[in-house]
Amino acid sequence: MDQAAGCRLLAVIGSGETSPTMVTVHKALAARLRPSRRRAVLLETPYGFQENAADVSARAQAYFARSVGLAVTVARAITADGDPHDGSATAIRAADWVFAGPGSPSYALARWRDSPVAEALRDRVGAGEGVTVLASAAAATMGFVTVPVYEIYKAGAVPHWLDGLDLLGVLGLKVAVIPHYDNAEGRRHDTRYCYLGERRLSLLERDLPADAAVLGVDEHTAAVFDLQTGNLEVSGRGCVTVRRAGASTVLPAGTVLTLARLRELVRRGRAAQSGQARRPASPDAGDQPPALADVVRAAERRFGLAADECQASGMVQAILELEAAIHAWAADTDEDQGTEQARTVLRHLVTRLGSAAHGGLSDPRDRLLPMVEPLIAARDALRDGGCYAAADTIRDALTAAGLVVHDTPEGTRWVPPAHGSSMHR
Repeated sequence: MDQAAGCRLLAVIGSGETSPTMVTVHKALAARLRPSRRRAVLLETPYGFQENAADVSARAQAYFARSVGLAVTVARAITADGDPHDGSATAIRAADWVFAGPGSPSYALARWRDSPVAEALRDRVGAGEGVTVLASAAAATMGFVTVPVYEIYKAGAVPHWLDGLDLLGVLGLKVAVIPHYDNAEGRRHDTRYCYLGERRLSLLERDLPADAAVLGVDEHTAAVFDLQTGNLEVSGRGCVTVRRAGASTVLPAGTVLTLARLRELVRRGRAAQSGQARRPASPDAGDQPPALADVVRAAERRFGLAADECQASGMVQAILELEAAIHAWAADTDEDQGTEQARTVLRHLVTRLGSAAHGGLSDPRDRLLPMVEPLIAARDALRDGGCYAAADTIRDALTAAGLVVHDTPEGTRWVPPAHGSSMHR
């Protein structure tokens, strides 16, 4: 670049790179740029093969414009005619802010590894200026080796490494970068470690040299390298993990670590951790936007409580809040963040609201009270007068209508149809 952008930052994001959870991180990074030096470029290559690549790019541009205040230019991977076209290296060298994110790590490597793009990225990490943000698939390419996650997880390939771009090797870090490190999408099967799970990651670790380690970055989490001060800071909702031969050192959000200490941690493992990381006060948890799954669970709880209290306004508010969250997350270019599951829950809540509206939300006891209480009083009077047959006729009529009538020492009690165990006089 022809003029200093005012900083040298490298951010490695585990996932959620264009979600509400990462807005604070992106704003903090962009704020380090000089106002006059905000040329921003998005590298389309990792997802450039997808038929919806233009839509993914448009959503990312809208996210950064709306949430971060950056006008982003897209470096196309494929022309409108479908021919390969990648001017990314030129764009990287001219930009103050560079971003690459979701897609396929192996596809990005095939296009970048022996191209001017790899050289431009290495130069940017080694001596460049500005902000560089690599997330999800692009983050996975940064190590000296890379996991071909789709080939292993989706196509059943034997676990193996691909030669990576080794961008962090410029910083003296011999690591395999694994985003989505704490993924829990599988629920009943292990999808941690970017869908590898423990068994397959253990197999891959055996092929790493003795002086190398895995650098895992949790979802909705950023490892931010300040290349001027030589520090690593963990930001976001999760942790960064250095793992060697199955032994892990976990660096929670808020941790600040010098690059020199991180190198020792990579080379020697857990024993190198003592006294080397400092933990500043973490930001208030309330300042961190919740993940979409948390929003969905909270909306279901609020809806259920409102339904129990027959509060239509509370039920509607829970639905509106969930709809707003889904809209906010729709810009996320990472497609595994749960928006489809959230829409399913939203439809279910709307259906429940419709059923409640059809059946009425008021307490059925309140509606039946003016009709039932006179009949109960008449029945009591007949029984007191010894007219048991007539009293039984009233009881039978109430029972046929679905009410449950109980004679107790304190008097007659009744329960509306399908209304639990509480009883009214």
